[in-house]
Amino acid sequence: MDLTGYSTTGFYDELIDDAGAPRASAVPLMNRLGELEEGEIQKRQRAAERALFESGTTFNVYHEDQATERIIPFDVVPRIIEAHVWDRVERGLKQRIEALNLFLTDIYGPQKILADRIIPDEFIELDDPVFRKCQGLTPPKGVWCHISGIDLVRTDNDEFYVLEDNLRCPSGVSYVLENRRVLKQTFPRVFGSLPIRAVDDYAERLLATLAHLAPSADRPRIVVMTPGIYNSAYFEHSYLAQQMGVPLVEGTDLVVHDGFVMMKTTRGLQRVDVIYRRIDDDFMDPLCFRPDSALGVPGIMDVYRAGRVALANAPGAGIADSKVMYTFVPKMIEYYLHEEPILHNVETFLCALEKDRQHVLANLDQLVVKPANEAGGKGILVGPHASQQERDAMAEEIAKDPSNFIAQPTLSLSRCPTVIGEQIEGRHVDLRPYILCGKETYVLPGGLTRVALKKGSLVVNSSQGGGTKDTWVLAKNGHDE
Repeated sequence: MDLTGYSTTGFYDELIDDAGAPRASAVPLMNRLGELEEGEIQKRQRAAERALFESGTTFNVYHEDQATERIIPFDVVPRIIEAHVWDRVERGLKQRIEALNLFLTDIYGPQKILADRIIPDEFIELDDPVFRKCQGLTPPKGVWCHISGIDLVRTDNDEFYVLEDNLRCPSGVSYVLENRRVLKQTFPRVFGSLPIRAVDDYAERLLATLAHLAPSADRPRIVVMTPGIYNSAYFEHSYLAQQMGVPLVEGTDLVVHDGFVMMKTTRGLQRVDVIYRRIDDDFMDPLCFRPDSALGVPGIMDVYRAGRVALANAPGAGIADSKVMYTFVPKMIEYYLHEEPILHNVETFLCALEKDRQHVLANLDQLVVKPANEAGGKGILVGPHASQQERDAMAEEIAKDPSNFIAQPTLSLSRCPTVIGEQIEGRHVDLRPYILCGKETYVLPGGLTRVALKKGSLVVNSSQGGGTKDTWVLAKNGHDE
């Protein structure tokens, strides 16, 4: 692999240091890549893409009235995270999820954090229909966020910052598992030379997390609930169901009967104990939430309230993962745990606050502005890369509805070497680790590294043209954990 002309200027590169030499953790990988003949890495890139195509590793992209199924772009040069760096990230993620679970228990119960004015109640949508209908709920085992995906960015050697919390239906873990499978085939010798922590047991751990929630401990029946084949993450829904060995169902496959959720089978109705739902709250139960939903199960919320079925994640958990609530998570950690946050937030300005709004409007050319209630990179303005016309349009939108926007500094995201055509070039990356919270809290080593394939771009979302990489977390002292 030829790195002639490869530049690390201006950004922290995770594999190559400022002098152009491999970082210590990356030496075995870079040595192996250096042994490849000219054009060989491009051949392996194409072979990896074929392997993903043949396994059906896809996602759906929607444009107006059409949906296009695509193979998610994948880059064969992995990202490497040192053991001591990951140790801090892992501890910080466990701390954050613990605080978020305590917040949800509080906000749907006594609301002490509001009474103590730690979070002003005007920032919480107390009149939201989902919030009102979930008040008083007690989820099984007291856990709200069973499966979480926390987006991180790295700006220098040891510092990861939290960019966003995803507590509703976080997607992408299937790509982590498939990326690892494919890269093991692509660079088998490198796997033997580095102590890379395994991710292969994720499905087993997910199954144990779900089983822990079951109202009945006697061989609980678990299902994965999908909105259907046209959902952008349908591959992941079917993949995880297959990996766990449990049924994949749609709302029409389930019915409430005699106070329980039952699954229609060729042998008649069978009781369901745990539902890993990949469907939003609004569509879960037309008798409780949106009456026009054809995706949910009428009456399922009554069964849930009665403690006869477990739902993961718990309905209502999403109120804690808005871009506005994200800004208050450090205060939640201090309030509930009496600890300093291990992982810090990216500095964030709330346009609902007069002082913050004036700062944002005066510095649109330097900030990244995001709609508070959008996902997938939609509606984002990257100020330094935007035209004056685009910035003016955003200023008008903020003026119309300031509470719907937040802003953050334009970060110097870390970069990784990436195969771009016949060249190796640096591209910006972020990271989404996955956390399972059940009998114990488990953090999948690494997670989904998303890469902005467009030169200079900071937008890594697959729906916006981004791709993925395998993430190698090195084990301490050469031993997996």
